[in-house]
Amino acid sequence: MKSVVFIKRVPDTDSRIRIAPGGTEIETAGLKYVMNPYDESALEAALQIRSLEGEGTVTVVSAGIPESVDVLRNALARGADDAVLLTMDTGSEGLPLAEVVAAELRDRDFDIAFFGVQSIDDNQGAVGPMVAELLELPAATSVVSFRAASGSVEAIRAIEGGVEVVQLRMPCILTITKGGYEPRLPSLKGIMAAKTRPLEEKPVTPGPAQLRTLSLELLPERTAGRIVGEGVGAVPELIRLLHEDVKVI
Repeated sequence: MKSVVFIKRVPDTDSRIRIAPGGTEIETAGLKYVMNPYDESALEAALQIRSLEGEGTVTVVSAGIPESVDVLRNALARGADDAVLLTMDTGSEGLPLAEVVAAELRDRDFDIAFFGVQSIDDNQGAVGPMVAELLELPAATSVVSFRAASGSVEAIRAIEGGVEVVQLRMPCILTITKGGYEPRLPSLKGIMAAKTRPLEEKPVTPGPAQLRTLSLELLPERTAGRIVGEGVGAVPELIRLLHEDVKVI
């Protein structure tokens, strides 16, 4: 099984996010970055299928600024065989990013390309399906588990109120969601081995952006809670507050 896993470098959710002067970008100075958590699950899915079959390769690919090499080294330390960094001067939005990833995959021999179901910085969940469309490959999104055999994949998708089972021919695209594949941590042996595993850097030029950020703003500070009473006697006041003050009903 030849697997390719796309991973993204994103701000750590434990970091304090600040908006940069100008109001259209976040302040990156002093910001800690990590591998996108959904991509960690996608990587774990690829590593597990390689272990299950006892053979195969796992290649990790990222597209971004040169500092993105850190998340690739992290993936190599977890067990990936080799890595490719598609270097760009800046980040890119969904479609131009999907185009450079699709161009990389078009020249590769692979069975399954894994993506996280979404990235935690923009939450669009668009790149994996876009790559599948550009390459004219079958795709399943929000996959919680899958089985591969005889040139096909049976994937279980998380849907509202249940699950859906789909079958895809290989090669195919799977976007993995959390729950089915708990990411492993890099071992000391893996960290040392990652230093010698192949990591190729390829400069790429994404297409022009189709979207423009007009402004960013932080969520307002959460106000303190109120106790309006106890028992059924408090219901009318609660309804009034929800209707007149909070305006949610």
